[in-house]
Amino acid sequence: MERLEIPPKLNYKEVIKTITTKLRKYFREVGIDRGVIGLSGGLDSSTTLSLLVESIGKENVYVYIMPSAVTPKESIDYALTMVEMLDIPQDNLRLIDIEPLIKCFDGVLAFTDDVIKGNTMARIRMTILYAEAKRLNALVVGTGDKSELLIGYFTKYGDGGVDILPIGDIYKTQLRELAIELGIPEYIAYKPSSPELWRGHKAEEEIGLTYNRIDAILYLYYDLKKNRSDIIEYGFKEAEVDLVLNRFYKSTHKRTTPPIIKIVD
Repeated sequence: MERLEIPPKLNYKEVIKTITTKLRKYFREVGIDRGVIGLSGGLDSSTTLSLLVESIGKENVYVYIMPSAVTPKESIDYALTMVEMLDIPQDNLRLIDIEPLIKCFDGVLAFTDDVIKGNTMARIRMTILYAEAKRLNALVVGTGDKSELLIGYFTKYGDGGVDILPIGDIYKTQLRELAIELGIPEYIAYKPSSPELWRGHKAEEEIGLTYNRIDAILYLYYDLKKNRSDIIEYGFKEAEVDLVLNRFYKSTHKRTTPPIIKIVD
């Protein structure tokens, strides 16, 4: 079997140039010059924020840090570090505690598990971003990467409900190197991925596989069009391949607009 670097390293200077150019063009084409973004202090949102500032200017970027009771202080500190590093105007920053809103929903719905509560948290955050986007005449800029999008590791109409996805074509493992190229501190670039929807929440633990393995399987399947048997021949366990492919297929509905039932064929 051919030995490949999977997924491959990218020319990250060119990637930055391509994303910022296309992002700037998109804002210009829709006639909006402002963007709002939720900043968690993790890899994805920090990288997206850096690219957004480079594209439309810090004065046009509005940053929202929205912690809950389960958000580690470290994450808030990292988010504030990015705000300071990119010199975001103080008037463009809001820190909104979403815990009172979560308690309101819990009082009505009586959450029965962490996933339901976590999905609601993600949708509360996106509701805030869209309310602010309307007030500011801005676009909501999403922070999802290619790995998360392809396996459906996002909340439908939560962090998945956005206007544009600047890093949606970059795998998580590639994104860490892109972040370093952008000058993002290593402790943020290599921070273990987590939506932080419950205490101690870690993405790889919830998924059951590391991003190194996830990205390699996705790249072989999605980009190189290898079949299941081919991927296993690269040295992956059947269970690993099945886990990733099952997540890919079961999350198809999350990557498409809702179907419209036609009354006339």
